[in-house]
Parts: sequence; structure tokens; C-alpha cells
Amino acid sequence: MIKIDRHLHPGVVTLSINRPEKRNALDARVAGALTDAIKEADSDDSTRVIVLTGRGKAFSAGADLAALQSLADASFDDNLEDSRTLAALFETIYRTDKPVVARVNGHAIAGGCGLVAVCDFAVAEEGPLFGFTEVRIGFVPAIISVYLLERYPAHLVRRAFLTGETFGAAQAHEMGLLSQVAGPGGLDAAVRDLVQRLGRETSGAAVSATKRLLRARHAADHEERLAAAIDLNARARSTPECRAGVAAFLAKAPMPWTQNWDTHQ
Repeated sequence: MIKIDRHLHPGVVTLSINRPEKRNALDARVAGALTDAIKEADSDDSTRVIVLTGRGKAFSAGADLAALQSLADASFDDNLEDSRTLAALFETIYRTDKPVVARVNGHAIAGGCGLVAVCDFAVAEEGPLFGFTEVRIGFVPAIISVYLLERYPAHLVRRAFLTGETFGAAQAHEMGLLSQVAGPGGLDAAVRDLVQRLGRETSGAAVSATKRLLRARHAADHEERLAAAIDLNARARSTPECRAGVAAFLAKAPMPWTQNWDTHQ
């Protein structure tokens, strides 16, 4: 489920979401396993940099919609627990003392784009699509909003969230989501160069202290906003439009609001 290796350097842990047949979609098991792997890497004194990537052609397609559909009829408490599991993944990345680099090997959509956004650095080639597409299936980008609004200008977050549009690597770099766009075939070399600079040319203790300093700016209300987002995430799953949107997506059918709009043209 999560492949762990140190092929770049003994001080670099690479964590790969190993679910290519599902485009590395996130469900509770994947989120929990990835959270545990990140915590283990962060607590290892020999680790200087953590790299997060996906196996196959996608970085992550976001939430596993089949799992989300099954949770639509579950109790609110079950949905709340599942939301907390996803939030724990983002919060673990956010609170790591080690720098985390996203090696974006393919499309990063919805929750997958959230994974990219919460990392300290992100590198991709041209080609992958990015987007916070939740509103297109009747869902709400609640949990990731906590982290994006701490890092990016509000007008960029508003546009990305309200349109649900997808965009390429150049726009992702322009808005700050990507720290670097590598040339064709240059993803691995760009990631190696970045982790080399982070691991060799910086003090690990100083980087950890600096990350804590950067988090302190938002510490006053971070946990309160995250708790509210977890609650909203759980409630949004059982709304009629989210249920209808997920069902339409899985059936590869038009969204009901699209049909309604077109009917009145």
C-alpha cells in the first residue's frame, strides 16, 4: 500500500502511494498507512528529507469515490471518524520537523492536490493536471482549506475552490503550488538536486526549528479551524447533491446540476 525506500540517499526516505490501479486514490486505509509512515520517518534521526510520490501514472486522484459513496449512508459518527483520518494525514505532513518534498509523477486532483499543497516543496514536469475539483461532484474542499488559506493568497484559493477547474504545471507554479517545473524527463534529476541541497547544505536542527517557527504564526486558531473543517467534511458527504454527484461520477453520467442547467437553456 505504501512503498518505503531510501534509494536517493540513506538520509532520504521516499514514500510511494502504491495503488496505481486506483490512481493512488485515498481511502482510510491508505491515509492511515501513509500517516504512520510519515510519522516513522519524521521520528528517525537519520532522516533528513521525506519525499512523497505515487506509483504508476498518477500522483493521487484524491478521495476514493467508491469508498465515499459507501460512507454516504453511514452514520455521522462513521463519517466524522473517516474525516479525522484524512485530516490526520494532512496534519502529520504539516507538523513534520523534516522537510517534505512532493515528487508529482502525474495528475494530482482534489485530495491529491491537497497532498501536494501541504508539502514544503513540490516538483513536477509539464503534463500533470492539478485541481481542487470537489465542488464539481457536490463536495466541499473543507479540510485542505485550513492549510491553503495559511499558505496562499485568498483570491487564488477562492478561484481554485469555487470553479473546481483543473490547471497545468505552469499555472500551478505561478500560484506557488509547485516550487519547480522540471524539463521533459527531468523530474527525478530535479528531485535529487533539491533533496541534495536540503540534506547537504542545511542544518537539520535549524530546519526543524524554522518549520516550528513558521507554524507558530497560525497556531492560535489552527486547531479550531481544523475541527470545524473536519465536521463540515463529514456533513457534506451525506448531502443530496454530494450523493448524486458521486453516483453520477462513478456511473460516468452527467452531473444533475449540469442537466438542470442545460434543460433551461
